[in-house]
Amino acid sequence: MLMFTRTDLSDLFRSLAERMAAEQDTLAELDGEIGDADHGVAMAQGFAAASRALIEAEADGQTLADGLTLAATTLLNAVGATTGPLYASALLRAAQAFGPQQGVPFARLADLIPAMADGIVDRGRGKPGDKTMVDAWLPAAHAVQNGQRRGLDTPAILRAAALAAAEGAEATRAMMAAQGRAARLGPRSIGHLDPGAASAAALLDSLARWAETAAGRRG
Repeated sequence: MLMFTRTDLSDLFRSLAERMAAEQDTLAELDGEIGDADHGVAMAQGFAAASRALIEAEADGQTLADGLTLAATTLLNAVGATTGPLYASALLRAAQAFGPQQGVPFARLADLIPAMADGIVDRGRGKPGDKTMVDAWLPAAHAVQNGQRRGLDTPAILRAAALAAAEGAEATRAMMAAQGRAARLGPRSIGHLDPGAASAAALLDSLARWAETAAGRRG
């Protein structure tokens, strides 16, 4: 049986950190249009710090829950502002879902997305249409649940979730911001892509790519 292990979690975060580094300038440009232009740097630095922390702690015999909790704490300390607490809550919810195990069946990797989406919604009290990362995470969570009901394999479920997140992020262009710094712009926020939704879509695309590669490598 294919498994998702604590070592895999480190490798996944390495991929996420690389993607956030690649997206840093784009995210900064998007945030500069409706915010304070620091989202790209915050996401790149936060995920890089989480990746390093996970790799350094691998030898300590951590469980998946331990690793996700460590990633949450590291992101909270490295990112701060609004995004840090949201992703910390998301990862803590994922830690609860995976529990104190060294590994889980690979098919459970998709459970990360609904768990993280729940954590983000509960912490931020956001709702669809507010022009936030929720507009990417919730469609992704719904795509996971739909894919699981249909019996799709894990890479296919995660690819569907990534596509749903990308569509959700793109839809934020037509929305007026109801939360965060962008909300101060009122109608002027319409026509701009939300940077939090854009970074969420990039993270979910990276997750899908990682799963496709991992599944292919293990046969």
